[in-house]
Amino acid sequence: MSAPPSARGAPITDRRQLVEYLESGCKPLADWRIGTEHEKFVFRLADKAPVPYQGPGGIGAILGEFERRFGWEPVREGENTIALTKGMANISLEPGGQFELSGAPLNTIHETCAEVGQHLAEVRAIGRDLGFGMLGLGFNPKWARADIPWMPKGRYKIMGEYMPKRGGLGLDMMTRTCTVQVNLDFASEADMVKKFRVSLALQPFATALFAASPFTEGKPNGFQSFRSHIWTDTDPDRTGDLPFVFEDGFGFERYVDYALDVPMYFAYRDGQYLDASGLSFRDFLDGRLPILPGELPLMTDWSDHMTTMFPEVRLKKYLEMRGADAGPWGRLCALPALWVGLLYDTTALDAAWDLVKGWSSEDRAGLRRDVPRMGLSTPFQGGTVQNVARQVVEIAREGLHNRARTAGMGDDESHFIEPLVAIAQTGRTLAVELLERYETEWARSVDPLYDAYAY
Repeated sequence: MSAPPSARGAPITDRRQLVEYLESGCKPLADWRIGTEHEKFVFRLADKAPVPYQGPGGIGAILGEFERRFGWEPVREGENTIALTKGMANISLEPGGQFELSGAPLNTIHETCAEVGQHLAEVRAIGRDLGFGMLGLGFNPKWARADIPWMPKGRYKIMGEYMPKRGGLGLDMMTRTCTVQVNLDFASEADMVKKFRVSLALQPFATALFAASPFTEGKPNGFQSFRSHIWTDTDPDRTGDLPFVFEDGFGFERYVDYALDVPMYFAYRDGQYLDASGLSFRDFLDGRLPILPGELPLMTDWSDHMTTMFPEVRLKKYLEMRGADAGPWGRLCALPALWVGLLYDTTALDAAWDLVKGWSSEDRAGLRRDVPRMGLSTPFQGGTVQNVARQVVEIAREGLHNRARTAGMGDDESHFIEPLVAIAQTGRTLAVELLERYETEWARSVDPLYDAYAY
């Protein structure tokens, strides 16, 4: 999640400015970029326990080593370093100490994978000396919520107090989940709408392909992607698959209306997060926010507010694909490959739209409900999700071929999607693989998982 804003921005005097904020994301094709984010659980090598912020070998010390060894710049909240920046990339902390790299906007997936490799080389170098490892899965496989230390970030205290008022699993979302996502550009409002619709409709297929959260507190939980299920009981005001995106007339203005109706969490002033949980941004626009009477919001307030919505696809100045569980290093580049292949080639985007445009709202809702539990075996339109996933992956692979972005020995980006081709063909997701190993070679223990899948 985001670090505190570094600049205050201009006051908002007209609702039109909120629409223009989103419109400003429109870019010509030549300027489209790929921004990949991935989260990892940090654990002590000695006992697999989560790592607290404070103390030798703690999260704060880890951030300090990134700064000292590799030239990252600290972002502080009070006395604590709570994020790092280098160029256009940043490292941030999720509430339970999950370690997130938000990568720079890059031209190709080749560059994205190089960035991922560099980050993990730094992680391994520091981890060897401080005695920690990192693990990419959708949900913490071993530890209870009470075992997870909270990070010292003001926004998390406010969110942590508000979450239980809106859903039963919000605190689990904050402290025990990890994801990988990709952020992609659009050329115009019409292009944004088409990409938004295609990516929302197909998000459950990404959930199924990347399913990697079958354990809770050391036992199978009955889900392929428990992380995805958690979002269905977190906060109905700010999660879900946004049916209005498929309605006639959808565009930037309609999304602004949605965002204005999502209750606030906070406002940031003078280095402090002020509790605005449950209050209305519409009242803020009218100068009637109780905690800041008479004050108008700043553009930084709006950009902060946009980060507190958690639908399956999120619109900011770009589109965020949010449906996938985190996974091992070898699969991180497959997520941007999937969505770049689908959305950044006109022929592929048209084919993907032809695939999904006839689906009803009930079809999409059923996928969102059932895929977290059943994954690729979910029944759908006379077959299964796996049948459609094969088509989706093939469309994406052709889209990557069509992009023809080559590197090294002349390979294009399509080889990055090969792990998903294998999963779609065999149905063998990481969740399936983990459950099989748990029942056989691991003798019903999740402890070996940390050694087998750590970065």
